[in-house]
Amino acid sequence: MRHLKKANILLLLSTFILLLAGCANSGNENRTKDSGNNKMKVVTTFYPMYEFTKNVAGDKANVQLLIPSNVEPHDWEPTPKDVANIQMAKLLVYNSASLETWVPNIQKSLGKSGPTFVAASNDITLMKGVGDEDSTDGKEEMDPHVWLSPALAQQEVKTITKALVKADPKNKSYYEKNSKDYINKLQVLDNKFRSELKDVKRNEIITQHAAFGYLAKEYNLKQVPIAGLSPDQEPSPAKLAELKKFAKKHDLKVIYYEELASPKVANTLAKEIGAKTKVLNTLEGLSKADQKKGMDYISVMEENLASLKQTLNE
Repeated sequence: MRHLKKANILLLLSTFILLLAGCANSGNENRTKDSGNNKMKVVTTFYPMYEFTKNVAGDKANVQLLIPSNVEPHDWEPTPKDVANIQMAKLLVYNSASLETWVPNIQKSLGKSGPTFVAASNDITLMKGVGDEDSTDGKEEMDPHVWLSPALAQQEVKTITKALVKADPKNKSYYEKNSKDYINKLQVLDNKFRSELKDVKRNEIITQHAAFGYLAKEYNLKQVPIAGLSPDQEPSPAKLAELKKFAKKHDLKVIYYEELASPKVANTLAKEIGAKTKVLNTLEGLSKADQKKGMDYISVMEENLASLKQTLNE
């Protein structure tokens, strides 16, 4: 599937290369402005990148979200309109080319006429993906889900902060103060995870796809994924049989799935072992309605923590 995505990207690039050439000069002139308000324009790929950037940028930059909140980021590809929007930005903040696989091609195509591309996970050593035994392309993939560890989220915020300061040095002290304040909140969240998961009865969780490897490593949990890094990957019958045996051995009563993925496979396994299914939110999308309710990265991660704590103490 990933090979098809890359082929589609290359075809897409060929269709708008002339458009980009025509817009290059105006893009260079207006990249630090947005609609005449003189604010630096920053495009971010999906929700955590948006929230991390917005908390640091405050009102000194126009921070935009590229991928719709109801779309799975693993499968999203930019349209020519999206690329034109990216070109007009000063910065594009993304998580990792292991997730936003289209980024390298867009970066190469835009060249100097495009924004500065900021990989928030750049200073983090990515782990090898787990649970990809059934992958059809046979390639080893790196796990991009670093933002689901509050400890590593702090590092992503630091990387984003450096990029904002470099792009807009006159507001250096403003960005650094906002960054410090937000990182302090993430540190509180990190400490809460450590203290509340320290003495749970068990440490195994079954997840629909392998999104929680960094969280599990950070807080001494064991993630057992049904599928690999891609949420649409279907496990083999042998894999399901293995998971069924594991769940019964460890008396696991909950199978976790993500909001943006179909719970079909999780439901199948849950029925076979007499378990229930629950959402463990990957934060790959957060609707505007939820944001208006005051939900954000920290509150959703606190909900995840409460769910994990209850499940691991049952």
